[in-house]
Amino acid sequence: MKTGTLWLAPTPVGNLGDITQRAIETLRSVAVIACEDTRTTAVLLRHYSIDTPMLSYHKFNERSRAEQLLERLRNGEDVAVVSDAGSPGISDPSGILVRLAIQEGLPVSPLPGATALVPALTASGFDTARFYFAGFAPAKVSEREALLLRLAAMPDTLVFYEAPHRIRAFLAELLEHLGDRRACLAREISKHFESFHRGKLSELLFAEGGVVWKGEFVVVIKGATPAEASDDALDALLRERLAAGDSRSDAVKAVCRQTGAPRNRVYERALSLKEQERRL
Repeated sequence: MKTGTLWLAPTPVGNLGDITQRAIETLRSVAVIACEDTRTTAVLLRHYSIDTPMLSYHKFNERSRAEQLLERLRNGEDVAVVSDAGSPGISDPSGILVRLAIQEGLPVSPLPGATALVPALTASGFDTARFYFAGFAPAKVSEREALLLRLAAMPDTLVFYEAPHRIRAFLAELLEHLGDRRACLAREISKHFESFHRGKLSELLFAEGGVVWKGEFVVVIKGATPAEASDDALDALLRERLAAGDSRSDAVKAVCRQTGAPRNRVYERALSLKEQERRL
């Protein structure tokens, strides 16, 4: 029997017009739409006169609901997954369902479409040739600090998502761990109050009457220059490579490529780590 297809359908991040015709046709044709929040998706469906049944599918029921959706796919029904905004699977549920569908050999078809990541990046004014998307930083302070320490030496543009109730604290952490770099705060992408705030982290954080700290934020940070790669950041990257099984020589080469730091400086940090290990 022919199986159904799992469709990953991007939805608007703000303006309801930011949806493709193909996504609309797909949402009309599938047997069911798995939604992060049915109330949010209902607004979109009403706007485009789509009467396809919805099913809640969020982080609290993702595993249990996945089996129900897989059963429908096995029985030949097409299923669409949508998030509240943007491409499903980017910083929201659907990853488990996609992996399980792939394991069973069920077709998975992702549609191109709206995302907050790309508009924020392209409007930041920073290098877009290479960038690192970190999504939402971990909630635990120790995990967040470890992530920022690892990224501190990266020369590529950094992109984060952050919620409004945490944005100011997060900017303060970026300032502490990455230094006073240039940044772009993209707020409410594709919505009526869309705005872009550019400047050094300290300027964005402490400017009087500058940023309205409400809405959804994408934080874009200029990549590190070799001089900005601190000893602690280089040490963290070296330890990570060594723990992964690299030889000391290969670890030095990898960190040099990743950070752009001079080889002699990274090599000196590797020797320092070796000496620390010897003393333990």
